[in-house]
Amino acid sequence: MSLQRLTPLLGSFNKDFPMTTPLIASAQAELLAGIVNGLCTRPLGQFAAESRLDGESLADAVERYEVDYAWQVLGSERTCAAVISRLQSALGQPVAEAYRPAVAEALQLAAAQQPSDLLMSFDNDLPDLIAGLLCARSETAQTVR
Repeated sequence: MSLQRLTPLLGSFNKDFPMTTPLIASAQAELLAGIVNGLCTRPLGQFAAESRLDGESLADAVERYEVDYAWQVLGSERTCAAVISRLQSALGQPVAEAYRPAVAEALQLAAAQQPSDLLMSFDNDLPDLIAGLLCARSETAQTVR
């Protein structure tokens, strides 16, 4: 798979790559849905109750599991860098810096859909999930051509 095949998927999120065809909009919506549907989150109250059952304070559990609000985890530079790293591994080549804003925007769009009380861990498989979604969509698009 090449970086050029990712352009229709990631480029649609980036103002520097204006692509507004229905096919691109559909691919963008499917990618965003895949990200959101793949999240592992918990409401604050549930996480607090689980921490209490485990005999630890909420603060200790938050620190141990590297938990923050889902919108914060999704919108963080740390998550974006991890996604870029996984993409580079999957592609076997460096991912152009032009894609970083597109990945960040996709994560921000997913973050905006999260209720304010949902928590998630930074220690998650989200970077692998997103890289897998992008690679699968890119391979599907290549097969269709």
